[in-house]
Amino acid sequence: MPAVVQRLILKRFRSVPSGRIDFDNPTFLVGRNGSGKSNIADALAFLSESMIVPLPGVFARRGGISVVRNRTAGRSFPPNLGLAVECGTIDQLRELGIRGDIESARYAFEIKALADYRFEVLREQVIVRWKDGTKEWFDRRKGGIQSNVEPLQGSQTTQFFDPSALALPVFAGLHPFGSIHQVLRLMRVYSIDPSKLREMQDPEAGDSLKPDGSNATSVLQEIQRRSPHSIERIGELLSSIVPKTARVRTVQHGKKLALQFTQQWAEKKKLDFESFNMSDGTLRGFGLLLAIFQKDSPSLIVVEEPEASIHPGAAGTILDLLRAATRQMQVVVSTHSPEILDAKWIEERHLRVIEWKEGATQILPISEVSRKALNAHLMGAGELLRSGVLEPEEPQLPAPVDVQTNLFEEL
Repeated sequence: MPAVVQRLILKRFRSVPSGRIDFDNPTFLVGRNGSGKSNIADALAFLSESMIVPLPGVFARRGGISVVRNRTAGRSFPPNLGLAVECGTIDQLRELGIRGDIESARYAFEIKALADYRFEVLREQVIVRWKDGTKEWFDRRKGGIQSNVEPLQGSQTTQFFDPSALALPVFAGLHPFGSIHQVLRLMRVYSIDPSKLREMQDPEAGDSLKPDGSNATSVLQEIQRRSPHSIERIGELLSSIVPKTARVRTVQHGKKLALQFTQQWAEKKKLDFESFNMSDGTLRGFGLLLAIFQKDSPSLIVVEEPEASIHPGAAGTILDLLRAATRQMQVVVSTHSPEILDAKWIEERHLRVIEWKEGATQILPISEVSRKALNAHLMGAGELLRSGVLEPEEPQLPAPVDVQTNLFEEL
């Protein structure tokens, strides 16, 4: 399926003073430890959470706006941060209740840091373009909301907004804006924590897997209830990642749930192990399978370092799983593993190099030399990385942040 989220624009977000990343499906973010891959993933998580949780809570989870806003060696004013996301045609998401005649959609906001760790929304904009050439939009500024959508025309609703609140979650019930809200709300970023899967967990709805996997038991139960065939498929794929692991099910201990893994090596020779006996690699692999097969299918899924604790021999299965997932969702992978990048189908369009240089994260396409080697099939992306020649294009001298980062369109 084509990339739904085609572009992300960042302004003073964490280690990125100014940047833009164009996505394919899948997209691999390649870079050294500490280069800023996780900060790009967090920008997508920030957008998704802000559609569900009040903005002060989204900042609080990250330690406040002073932590999220990009810091430089000197004074950085105006102290504003912003994000913008551009989506292509949303035909692929009709099952989410989104109309199929959307040509593109765009969402952006800019937030101003205030004294005493407070903040206010400086500007917020949504533009939805239809295939017949028309567009519907709203543009919220401090002076009010402008829009060509009838319920918002001449609106004085700004006075009812907390300055620290976003408008899109409120206006998501208005037909033209529900589409972009739904795409953003269903983006998911995963960094599975094996320790969370080892713990006994409280039962809950289980429609959506949490970023660290801390509700894995409930998600597994929900998949079992709604799609037994998916449970069989999870077992097959898990046995490719962890040989002889044939099945996973939930067991109850009082009011808590735990995971139980069955390892089988002959017709009547098997052992059951609860999750506290399982390796980190087994639990991470299982968490990734749940993320792919969960019943609230994400619009976009970010998987951070899927190779962590996984035997190199299982990397091919992980990669095949992620590629298969692109048929129903957009996939973004952050990695520094040659094994993950070894597949011959990975092309230059799938790769973005993340580099930390002079105190800032830069998002760059691969260099011309790497591009030629890939296109001529002289070396694969994994081989280039092993050889230390999967390098980015030489960055140009950056323009000032406010010149380079165009978050909004003029209407």
